[in-house]
Amino acid sequence: MAGVRPSAAIVLAAGAGTRMKSTTPKVLHEIGGLSLLGHALAAVGETNPESVAVVIRHGRDAVAAHLSQIAPDAVVADQDEVPGTGRAVECGLEALDRKSGGTIDGTILITSGDVPLVDGGTLRELLAAHAAGKGAATLLTTIVPDPTGYGRIVRDPATGEVATIVEHGDASEEELTIDEINAGLYAFDAPALRRALISLDRDNAQGEVYLTDVVARIREAGGHVRAIVSDDAQAVEGVNDRAQLAAAGAALNARILERWMDEGVTVQDPATTWVDVDVGLAADVTLLPGTQLKGRTSVATGAVIGPDTTLADVTVGEGASVVRSHGTEATIGAGAVVGPFSYLRPGTRLGEGGKIGAFVETKNADIGTGSKVPHLSYVGDATIGEHSNIGAGTIVVNYDGVTKHRTTVGSHVRIGSDNTLVAPVTVGDGAYTGAGSTIRRNVPPGALAYNDAPQQNREGWVANKRAGTPSADAAEESLNRADTTSGAETSVKKASGKKKTTEGTA
Repeated sequence: MAGVRPSAAIVLAAGAGTRMKSTTPKVLHEIGGLSLLGHALAAVGETNPESVAVVIRHGRDAVAAHLSQIAPDAVVADQDEVPGTGRAVECGLEALDRKSGGTIDGTILITSGDVPLVDGGTLRELLAAHAAGKGAATLLTTIVPDPTGYGRIVRDPATGEVATIVEHGDASEEELTIDEINAGLYAFDAPALRRALISLDRDNAQGEVYLTDVVARIREAGGHVRAIVSDDAQAVEGVNDRAQLAAAGAALNARILERWMDEGVTVQDPATTWVDVDVGLAADVTLLPGTQLKGRTSVATGAVIGPDTTLADVTVGEGASVVRSHGTEATIGAGAVVGPFSYLRPGTRLGEGGKIGAFVETKNADIGTGSKVPHLSYVGDATIGEHSNIGAGTIVVNYDGVTKHRTTVGSHVRIGSDNTLVAPVTVGDGAYTGAGSTIRRNVPPGALAYNDAPQQNREGWVANKRAGTPSADAAEESLNRADTTSGAETSVKKASGKKKTTEGTA
């Protein structure tokens, strides 16, 4: 039964989320690299539904735009002015029917867009229980120590089936003592759901059309409503405010790290390590404290990341090391070394055994096998061949104020310290450049390029132009000391000379 496929899934994402106090719709807030809605759709996707509808209202345009990016095949169902989850499901069914050109039948899976820790396995278990029970509805429940605010599950004492769900605001004193709550996840027989929805009203404390009232209507019609109890209450908790968002994010991250550690990844300090859901890690990867891996970052076996490193959509090769650095949309080859304090911007590709060292920034740079940019440099829009070395303080000048240009440095090249490479320019294989050079013209293979400008010293300039400054005072003191020393040396030489003369006369 684990492979039961629903005819349709409806994700409820129309709520205002006022407790978030945010201009961003609640379901678009993120944890683990996905929006809350993205997590819900990922879980639904694992059940392989024939069609999916997402019911939206508040922040409609923003949510619809997000859906077009993450689930372009999902049907967007707009909830009208009638409030409540029951009406939301009606709108979802109507949209699905319009899309199919008929009436959706079979099993309807219903979930919420603000329950990010629910995974596909939980939904498949719910669907399997529904198929096995052959009832009109099956819902997921859980037991919590403090059920305040949740709908209570009232069971038939004779059969143990669900008799009704009572929302907190409508519960009696006796019903408020019940600690089994509704998790908001349902599997319905489509005809039974449709008949029950038609009979719903807004006669409740909130004045809304409650989906939970469907349970009592199905029971009144002679249908069976069963429930499976989840032993993971945390997984079915909804997110309604920022504190719950943070708690869900931490819980999700803890689950992600535990899974990776089970698969052979070393996480030295789980409390300060954050890994998104789409990150891929191989066995024997080591994550040091303060590491954040985001997006679709992939790290190969034996690599060491951190401490204090953030990588987003970065591919790290086998045995590479990235220390106290930040990278986005970059590729780091096997055995390469990055950091500390490096900044790899999009388009950076560091070859096998290469190095991007301390205080180096790269962008759209292809750095070949074994080549090194050790420290204090900027390399942008450049191609560097194999086994070349870029001296400290080198700047690739890639922008002329209008257009970006590319620099090419060949293999086995030695760029001197404090060089400026003014693009577009090519430095040929095996070439050298002198320290302090500005390279504006192409350098042939094997050549030495340097700027032949002799140094000039204007003595006394500080005394004339900066008189009275600390620099002038320091210079004067230094010159006086030099004069004193020079005078002493002269006296010694004279004395020495007289002695030799006397000795010679004698």
